[in-house]
Amino acid sequence: MSSESPGTGPGAVPPSGADALALAASVLDAQPFSRLLGARITRFDPGGAVLELDVRDDLLQQNGFLHGGVLSYAADNALTFAGGAVLGPSVLTGGYGIEYLRPARGVRLSARAHVVEHTRRRALCRCDLVMADAAGGETTVAAAQGVIAFTGP
Repeated sequence: MSSESPGTGPGAVPPSGADALALAASVLDAQPFSRLLGARITRFDPGGAVLELDVRDDLLQQNGFLHGGVLSYAADNALTFAGGAVLGPSVLTGGYGIEYLRPARGVRLSARAHVVEHTRRRALCRCDLVMADAAGGETTVAAAQGVIAFTGP
């Protein structure tokens, strides 16, 4: 592990505070699909991560609800960022499942992920997908759980 920079090995403590959030935002911005969706990260620390996006007409399905694929994308990315907050930046989703609870209606999606438990190389994470309406009311529309794996040396 001598070739690794600080905060990049398994179990390493990533940066915290504004530096960590800025780093996470730059990683998200490097993903063309995330830019296409207009996703933004609003929290990133060892306690978890929050990914948000504003609802647009082109993200809806035929019945006017936020498309399930958008919900799944948000869950996957939020889970991975939460895992990366404890494992370091070299992570990938090892697998996840999502349960859709009700149609996603509102103006903003918030994917709120946290680490349930982790080892040096894997993190079990959960994510609640919450829709906010124009008045600020919130409704949980889906939940996901997945394993995030450290991919570095």
